[in-house]
Amino acid sequence: MDNIYVLKFGGNAIRGQDDMMRLSREIAGLIADGARIILVHGGGPEISEEMERRGLVPEKVCGVRITDADALEVAEIVLRRLNSQVVSCLQECGVVALGIPGYFCTLCRKKAPMKVVEDGVEREVDLGLVGEVEDTDPQSIYDLLEQGITPVVYPIGKDADGRMLNVNADTMVAGIAAGVGCVEMIAITDVPGILRDVSDPSSKIDSLTLDEVDALIADGTISGGMIPKVEACRKALLAGVSKVRMVNGKDQRSIVSDVMKDVPHGTIITK
Repeated sequence: MDNIYVLKFGGNAIRGQDDMMRLSREIAGLIADGARIILVHGGGPEISEEMERRGLVPEKVCGVRITDADALEVAEIVLRRLNSQVVSCLQECGVVALGIPGYFCTLCRKKAPMKVVEDGVEREVDLGLVGEVEDTDPQSIYDLLEQGITPVVYPIGKDADGRMLNVNADTMVAGIAAGVGCVEMIAITDVPGILRDVSDPSSKIDSLTLDEVDALIADGTISGGMIPKVEACRKALLAGVSKVRMVNGKDQRSIVSDVMKDVPHGTIITK
């Protein structure tokens, strides 16, 4: 299918009814113009808030949440609730949408312990019940799209033994985009794109190759929570997605409406 666009947003980029309705109207417009949309969403801020409300302490390493059984339970509850809200907004805009967990279309595995460097000290961290996408079943998604249904995926996965895993939404969207094949994967963030200076929105870089991304990581321009986002972009590109675009969910003019037009918008990353 040459008209599939895979979109992903998190709670820092799209939050609240107004933001979600604005994005839903744009998605409805894209579908009316012939696009088939797969929407993947996270909910990091909302998960952290619910954990704190329950007296749990959220902990992240390199932008990825450490997940024990309690944190996984909170993540699933919050993501299911958010998913229902997203589907409702899309339906209100005339989109036939269906909310599904990541394990509907993916097989995941527990992420292996990772080495991190903090304050100049290297250590190994086990992220707990955190998963990464091992395989994707594209036909399950194609079946929905062919019926005119827009899948709305929340990033809870399962491994081969049926164990549930919390999957970073950037990781989930990369696995799905690579598995189904798409014209473009669009990461809706809370910044205009990749910036040379994080405090200056006008320093946005219009286009990058993966080699240029590596150079920006090496010199510290890309750091922190932006690294999982660009790594998700890398995975999708290496698996066959032709381009990945990062856009600003707070843009009042257009979040994604320009993606089917020859209009410079966000930062485009290619292999």
